Amino acid sequence: MKEQKNVLGKPLRACCMKPLTGFTRTGFCELHVEDYGLHTVCIVATDEFLTFSKSIGNDLSTPMPDFQFPGLKEGDKWCLCALRWKEAYDAGVAPKIVISATHEFVLDIVELDVLKEHAIDM
Repeated sequence: MKEQKNVLGKPLRACCMKPLTGFTRTGFCELHVEDYGLHTVCIVATDEFLTFSKSIGNDLSTPMPDFQFPGLKEGDKWCLCALRWKEAYDAGVAPKIVISATHEFVLDIVELDVLKEHAIDM
């Protein structure tokens, strides 16, 4: 697989190893053809975002041991679907992102200036 880049055009960095995230649980928010959810935004979860996500049918806070998913809590990093992040942004509850670990694909959905406003690293 070709080296994947972040939204800044640099090599994609790891998002999180604990909890292990990414579509294929590599710790990276990589783009995969099989990933219809496009889990390409590395977020830092907040209680406000987790409540919002649960309210629209995507419960990320409840553990699901059968899927080796521990459930997220505030401060956890996680590879989130790009459209879900945009939805949270439009609702005013977008979590911060780790821009160096957010895949360049996200630029097809969200402008770089908006991502930079929500970045915890640069």
